[in-house]
Amino acid sequence: MDTTLSAPLIFLDPDGVITGWSEGAERLLGWKADEIIGHPYSEIYDELGFFIGSDGPLDIDSVSVPTPDDGRVVALRSSQTKHLLERLDLTMTNADIIGSWNWDISENLVFTDGRFAESFGLDPEQASEGIALEEFINRIHEDDRARVATEIVRTIESGDAYSAEYRVQRPDGSTSFVMAQGKLVRGAPGKPVRFPGVLFDVTARRKAEMDAQAQRERYRNLFENLDSGFCVIRMIWDDEGKPVDYEFLEVNKAFTGQTGIKDAVGKRMLEIAPGHEQFWFDFYGKVARTGEPNNGESPASGLDDRWFQVQAFPIDGPGSDNVAVLFNDRTADKRAELTLRASEEEFRSLSQSLLNHIWTAAPDGKIEWLNDRVLAYSGETAEKLKGDGWASIVHPDDVAAAGAVWASAVKTGEIYQTEFRIRRHDGDYRWHVVRAAPVKNDQGDVRRWVGSNTDIEHAKSNEAALAELNATLEERIDERTRELLQSQMALQQSQKMETIGKLTGGVAHDFNNLLQVVAGNLQLLSKDVAGNERAETRVKNALAGVNRGAKLASQLLAFSRRQPLEPKVINVGRFVRGMDDLLRRSIGETVEIEVVIAEGLWNTSADPTQVENALLNLAINARDAMGDAGTLTIEAANAELDDTYTAGLDDVSSGDYVLLAVSDTGTGMDKETLDQVFEPFFSTKPEGKGTGLGLSMVYGFVKQSGGHIKIYSEPGLGTTIKLFLPRALGEEDHDVPSTSGPVKGGSETILVVEDDDDVRAIVVATLSDLGYHVLTARDAQSGLSVIESGVPVDVLFTDVVMPGTLKSPEMAKLAKAIRPDLVVLFTSGYTENSIVHGGKLDPGVELLSKPYTREALDGRIRHLISNQKQRTQPVPAKPTVDTSTLPNEPETAAPEQRKLTVLLVEDEALIRINTADMLEDLGHVVVDAGTAAEALKAAEAQDFDILVTDVGLPDMKGGELAKELRRRYPEIGIVFATGESQVPEGADEDAVLLTKPYSDETLKAALDKIR
Repeated sequence: MDTTLSAPLIFLDPDGVITGWSEGAERLLGWKADEIIGHPYSEIYDELGFFIGSDGPLDIDSVSVPTPDDGRVVALRSSQTKHLLERLDLTMTNADIIGSWNWDISENLVFTDGRFAESFGLDPEQASEGIALEEFINRIHEDDRARVATEIVRTIESGDAYSAEYRVQRPDGSTSFVMAQGKLVRGAPGKPVRFPGVLFDVTARRKAEMDAQAQRERYRNLFENLDSGFCVIRMIWDDEGKPVDYEFLEVNKAFTGQTGIKDAVGKRMLEIAPGHEQFWFDFYGKVARTGEPNNGESPASGLDDRWFQVQAFPIDGPGSDNVAVLFNDRTADKRAELTLRASEEEFRSLSQSLLNHIWTAAPDGKIEWLNDRVLAYSGETAEKLKGDGWASIVHPDDVAAAGAVWASAVKTGEIYQTEFRIRRHDGDYRWHVVRAAPVKNDQGDVRRWVGSNTDIEHAKSNEAALAELNATLEERIDERTRELLQSQMALQQSQKMETIGKLTGGVAHDFNNLLQVVAGNLQLLSKDVAGNERAETRVKNALAGVNRGAKLASQLLAFSRRQPLEPKVINVGRFVRGMDDLLRRSIGETVEIEVVIAEGLWNTSADPTQVENALLNLAINARDAMGDAGTLTIEAANAELDDTYTAGLDDVSSGDYVLLAVSDTGTGMDKETLDQVFEPFFSTKPEGKGTGLGLSMVYGFVKQSGGHIKIYSEPGLGTTIKLFLPRALGEEDHDVPSTSGPVKGGSETILVVEDDDDVRAIVVATLSDLGYHVLTARDAQSGLSVIESGVPVDVLFTDVVMPGTLKSPEMAKLAKAIRPDLVVLFTSGYTENSIVHGGKLDPGVELLSKPYTREALDGRIRHLISNQKQRTQPVPAKPTVDTSTLPNEPETAAPEQRKLTVLLVEDEALIRINTADMLEDLGHVVVDAGTAAEALKAAEAQDFDILVTDVGLPDMKGGELAKELRRRYPEIGIVFATGESQVPEGADEDAVLLTKPYSDETLKAALDKIR
């Protein structure tokens, strides 16, 4: 469309194509608009500088100026008309061109169109006839005037294109920003003759720029003066589009104080803090990727474990990697919060461990929290007793007085103490002294009340009986004397038992060492006499004697409470029923057995082997007492030992227990016999018919398990022995019977640390016979020196009890620090307290008790070595292929691999993680479990294609787990991943053996066998 009235103008787009053709252009060149629009400008303007008109080349002057849309406007003037410039009176609906000028340099007259003249406040008619250049320059803002004049002179001298921005004072007093662009035209011989140009109004653009600058200044002042830290970061991504780092582009003054980072601009985060968590990259990367703000609070371990509260915003529009971050260092507040939370947890843990009732209340006196002792005592729920609900368990006659004293204490902030009766769960009311102390803040305001209820029923009873004291004083003195004598006898008995315990423990230690020497030599000798039936029989009989001796030593340790227990959560009812056949074989058919198991029986935590031994001992004793005929009754029930029962028992705690009672219809025992029945080597049986260690062993086992034992007996009325084992709240574990297969031996290096020369010699001979390379040391310090020497050692096999200042567990810990892949196996005939605490083996400790067999030693070593190798088996990296180097051949589609759902069961965490990664890299879906119970629970929730399981699990044999899952899901594939050389006995024929250590290739091969 023609945008001019008469000026000869040609409009070009950025590619030089003609988009506009004025009437003046048509008048000079002869082409009509519809003939020329859309053609390249080069078709009408040749290389010699001539325009091509409809009638041929024309000598026409022109000036070209850029337009804001990157195009150009070409203004034409006939060379024959020196002082006539066709005016550019533009309609300018959306254009920024003010007008055009032509300065006749020789006459110093500037000819302009009307709009140009009006913008300078000059008469349009006079401007069309020519006005001196000074008139225009005087209309330029005084601050820009000298610069514009200088630029005009420079253009005349250089002949370069002219372009300048300056301010013009309008007639109405306003100021506009304009841009002048022109070109010097020289005549012959190169003398400047005229200077045409076009003037653009750039006021809007300059105003926008100034507004943006002002906004930037406000932005800078705002964030520079913020107490919060502020920065702008640029996210850095890896080839897969994952955020892996960021660069600091801008930071404010508070940034260094909040982070501790100096001179951050231009640096990357991982350059400043190499340990910076991936979480932060993901956090900011999400903002850059989605364009949505994000906020949160997290720690930064790479920045001195500081905690930051962060708000992140996208900036610079879609596709930008830049993120603005506003943050505050909350480390002090967070650490105080964590400390307070830890303090709260410690308080509650401490409160739960106390026998007293403990409770807390808000400043207004409303109960907030009560420990389990309050709930167990009252039989009520915490929800019912919170707030003012505590009054519901106070005796009705005491409520008003107790409430009034409490209200007064809450009002004054003073300590609260009073006495009232509290209802027990059985409906009985007992007197308590109730005391609460206020916890105040720095300003003295009550922040919380901490209270306790102490049972004083006995004290109240004593008060009531004071009146009768004088009349009954002599009787009471006699009773007290009897109590003191009884306490003295109990103390003497305890001291005697402790002395005997130490003696038996020491004897068991030396005895087990001797048995190990005998057993080891007999096992080595059995190879030498192979084929000699008579000699083999004698060796076999000798080994049987060793086993009897080992059992005797075990009984000694049980009595002295020094055996290393391996407790599990068991249900005594199921356990007793499972022993039915064993009991009947042991006591004979002439004794009738009755088993009574209560409904809803609780679980208990105890060593299953010792429970079995204890029950078997009691049953055999009962059989002997009945003369091989009578009724043996075994009962299992829930029991609670309250404070009243345990008040006179120093080593029994109140609480929930599982009762296992064994009763017989035998001859019974008198009081003198009952007083000695638990002493070692005491027996009511004829000489030579018993060791006298059976009941003492049961006694020691129960006490070491944290339980209680009670015996009831009268001559002619039989005997009942009650075992109270502590209640366990966990889920029941399944017993894992130990198995020992044929010896395999190996070539690894084993360091044997043993102070007994005979034991060390036989262990070395046994291990050497199995093919192992053996190193020896006499004590822990010597063993550590071997490790520190750098000699390769695969297994450390050490006795627990060693001479010298360095103990075996400490040596093992230091050795593991030097060689993290070292396998450690302890052995002992008496563990003391170095690896056994609370009557239980320490977590992660592997112990082989003396005496042990050749097969047991080799089996345990092979198992531990296999697990260690599998634990350190690396997960292979996914291969990458450079496809640019491959030949350009038709692709053959690889057979599609079926995606399987695999149930992985492995109790070693590192092995489980490693194997899960292998399976996922093979393209399968993996659900992992650390125990058989977890695996069975997972199998109830979904179906699986394949089970991959270790054989030795903590709660069930892998073979039993496989049978159970195959029973439920007949189509499931079975893979046994184990250190054993064969699948478990009784496994299905299609089960696959995967021997540890295994790689991803052998794992894949095992799965392929099933598929």
